[in-house]
Amino acid sequence: MKTIKPVSVDKFPGMICRGYAFDAPLNYADPAGATISIFAREVVALENLGKSDLPWLFFLQGGPGFQAPRPESLSGWLKRAAKEYRVLLVDQRGTGLSTAVTEQLPSLYPTAQLQFKYLQHFRADNIVRDCELIRKSLCHGKKVTLLGQSFGGFCSTTYLSMAPEGLSGAILTGGLPPLVDDADEVYRQTYRELIKKNQLFYKRYPEDVEKVARIVEHLQKNAVFLPTGEPLTVERFLQLGLNFGFNSSGGSMNTVHYLLESAFDSSKDSMLSYSFLRDVESQLHFNTNPIYALLHEAIYCQGRASNWSAARLVSEFSEFRKDSMPIFFSGEMIYPWMFEEYTCLKPFKEVAELLASYSHWPSLYDSDRLKNNDVPCVGTIYCNDMYVARQLAEQTASAIRGMKVWITNEYEHDGLRQDGEVLLDRLLQMLKD
Repeated sequence: MKTIKPVSVDKFPGMICRGYAFDAPLNYADPAGATISIFAREVVALENLGKSDLPWLFFLQGGPGFQAPRPESLSGWLKRAAKEYRVLLVDQRGTGLSTAVTEQLPSLYPTAQLQFKYLQHFRADNIVRDCELIRKSLCHGKKVTLLGQSFGGFCSTTYLSMAPEGLSGAILTGGLPPLVDDADEVYRQTYRELIKKNQLFYKRYPEDVEKVARIVEHLQKNAVFLPTGEPLTVERFLQLGLNFGFNSSGGSMNTVHYLLESAFDSSKDSMLSYSFLRDVESQLHFNTNPIYALLHEAIYCQGRASNWSAARLVSEFSEFRKDSMPIFFSGEMIYPWMFEEYTCLKPFKEVAELLASYSHWPSLYDSDRLKNNDVPCVGTIYCNDMYVARQLAEQTASAIRGMKVWITNEYEHDGLRQDGEVLLDRLLQMLKD
């Protein structure tokens, strides 16, 4: 069995992309057992094609459960990175062209227990092991630099804990993970930040208080269905607040505001418009990326169960009661009802309960190794980050020896996407210094 297989070559303006598939154990504790495929795409600027000694930069995507970017041009952070690196865009296990976790999984593993045994291998620890497999085969064992965005930064911190000898540097953008045992403190802090984001939204768009209330009242009194045939409930509508922590075009507070403008059909004012329903559907990716819902709370767990942390803790915040005014949106929190309403999550309802109640998750971080870290590390902490609590991120930064951070209110969580060339240039200078 070959560990690595070249699978594609694509030419774009200014760069060449080569795709590779790697055979990896599903469970590294059982290397002779089942295998999965891991896909990664190498990006090289044309000007650097002849440079055999070009160092590697591995990009780890946010999520969990989202594939790496599909580049079409040298732009943004990729433009800056490709000036001095071979960039490897890794589809983390279970995503993209790696053996993907989709709604078809229950047909391959027909019981919840079998699904659970499969899904427990898709956290950061095994993503790191996959990257080490790639580093040793594709990169011939050379050290690599990491660029971890959001959850990719969580994976990078696990990398520093598990295999720092493979790294020449690490850059974490909005991705310093909370060094906690379960998700409760995470959600206490992110709910507080979500309250601030809701307040900011209604301060920016005061007329939307009435619009949101009218939509909620309509959904309470009528059975409304999305173009997919799925129900649009109040809870699902309010998940649009997932966008409140971004600034990028097409997914931000502004996106939600413009969506509300066209909520009701202009020709029949008592009906929600098709364009509104279609846009609500397209803004929420839980059907296409089930890992995001299935393992979102598990990414925080070490030796403890999450027990539906977000659903339990929301009762601590009266601002999210449905009879409050203004009506507050939720964020990236995961709730049990989602496995009853999203078509592609329904088959996972039983295994979601098993994952939520599982209390034997292995450790993701080694505090002693982080305390004695000698890998150059830099990162951003965004002052108003809705997804990665600033206080917990600062605690983590202080726990990693030599970690240098840029604390800024210039960007939101998607700073790398919004202004990546400038942001990465500054971080690379910090790394070199």
